[in-house]
Amino acid sequence: MFLWKARRNYFKIGNVIQGFFSEKPYNCCEMKTYCQEASADDETNAFIPFMKMIEMRRSQASRSVLVQVQSAQSYKELSTYCESIGKVKNIFHYSEGPEAMHFILVEFSSEDDVKRVLETSTHIQDNQNVPATSQFLWFRAAPKKLGKLKQNKQAKLSIENGTKVISESELRGTLKHCKTISDQINQLYNLTRLNDLGQRLRFLTAKQVEGAMSGIFPKVCAFPFGSSVNGFGKMDCDLDIVLRLGSEKEKDASRLVYHCKAASGSERSTNQRNMETVGDLLNLFLPGCSQVRRILQAKVPIIKYHQQLTNIECDLSMSNMSGVYMSDFLFIMGEIDPRVRPLVFAIRKWAKEVYLTNTTPGKWISNFSLTLLVLAFLQKPLRSSPVLPTLNHLTKLAGPEDQYITEEGINGTFLRNIQNLNLKNQNTDSLESLLLEFFEHYAQFDFSRKAICLNEAVSITKPEHSPLYIVNPLERGLNVSKNVSVEELDRFKIEVRNAAWLLESQKNKLDDKGLLTIFEMKQNMQEKLNFVFSQKNNRLMEVKNAVQNIKKETKENIKSIENQHRRRKSGR
Repeated sequence: MFLWKARRNYFKIGNVIQGFFSEKPYNCCEMKTYCQEASADDETNAFIPFMKMIEMRRSQASRSVLVQVQSAQSYKELSTYCESIGKVKNIFHYSEGPEAMHFILVEFSSEDDVKRVLETSTHIQDNQNVPATSQFLWFRAAPKKLGKLKQNKQAKLSIENGTKVISESELRGTLKHCKTISDQINQLYNLTRLNDLGQRLRFLTAKQVEGAMSGIFPKVCAFPFGSSVNGFGKMDCDLDIVLRLGSEKEKDASRLVYHCKAASGSERSTNQRNMETVGDLLNLFLPGCSQVRRILQAKVPIIKYHQQLTNIECDLSMSNMSGVYMSDFLFIMGEIDPRVRPLVFAIRKWAKEVYLTNTTPGKWISNFSLTLLVLAFLQKPLRSSPVLPTLNHLTKLAGPEDQYITEEGINGTFLRNIQNLNLKNQNTDSLESLLLEFFEHYAQFDFSRKAICLNEAVSITKPEHSPLYIVNPLERGLNVSKNVSVEELDRFKIEVRNAAWLLESQKNKLDDKGLLTIFEMKQNMQEKLNFVFSQKNNRLMEVKNAVQNIKKETKENIKSIENQHRRRKSGR
């Protein structure tokens, strides 16, 4: 009853959720100007520009439903049931939680198939349930009068347990069997990167928010950005979403104009109130959304929540598109050369193992800053030719279709299609060589006077006295590593020197562990420290015991002397 009371209390936002609570499924929104329509051949292995990839994934999400089932084998009966409504294209399975809740992601051939699926779905007649309509469903047992459906023997799972994250022991065991460090780096990347199902689930999670808002904002768009889409995401990475209520250009020829409510207060306060309302929507009405936290006083107000059904941590904002443009830039840099992403994964893994990075925000280096350090190094390696172009070079090659500027004037203009880059890459160094060179490069970098800049691939004089200064490629007046403290930068410099020394010293050893050497560096140091402390403690115990024995012996001697003295006195 509480949820229904809350629903009445939030009647003022009823129009926002008009499409969400209707019996009819919401209409899929059209992409904004920045998104290009995906062509049918975009799912090939050929290069796909970032926003075409985004549209392809969004289209997949629009054609998909997520169904909770009893077990992985339920896909056969579910496939038969779904085939009676529409044409099934792909079926994916995964399980989550300690008690293994099973889910099937069903992709249909068209959005019309999904509409028919949602039209034939139902709600349980229970006053305690909010009758939400979304692409998140569960598959109940068939009524006795209908009997069980025949299982579709031709149905095949595209993947089973598709979101399983490889354990640390399994990962290290695999890396031990690699012949070279370059092989280890590639294996690390392939075994830990975000897979196809992981991307599909993230886009479906974003689509859920978009669908809930589409009743009053038909042109709403929930754009995933960050590591989920730029190609640098791991299997368990968070999902960043920017929610755009509508940004289509004004139609000069139209004489009919929508009445709209004017914003009251500043842009920031309006954004905070909107975010608070969206937070209530997530918390009260959307299935699977839990642990909703509103962080509205931050520089960029966000809502953090956990989507239980897809097991994804989400950060939702209503800011500008600069985060999407930055994701586009990183995506392009990762696509230019196949060594870029594996190298970033290896260095991120190393930083995690030596405790340079942390999952919570703080004074340490973030994975984003670390990625920019790698890209800056690849633009101007220490001893070899460049692997990557500068951002300014990509900007010079940009065509009319690449011109993008945010409402705040942030310029996101650069070449999107790397097939037009014509970059003659003369660098053929192995991943092993590039890894060692990265450590050597930053071991001798002058962080006290210089800043890292990806726009020109040169070290510029620091504009202010932050310990670590990495110029934001799209907003050049900002330092993306402003949070890093002097102590953490000193630790970084020490660790890159240690890693360079270890890799160099391991080259000719028979028991060379390769990449695992720098991963286990901190563990080995800790074991040595524990041994030293153990030896020290043992010596302290010996000294303590000796002191106690001396005290005991002294007391006994004193007592003996006192007794002798008493006997002498009594003899007199």
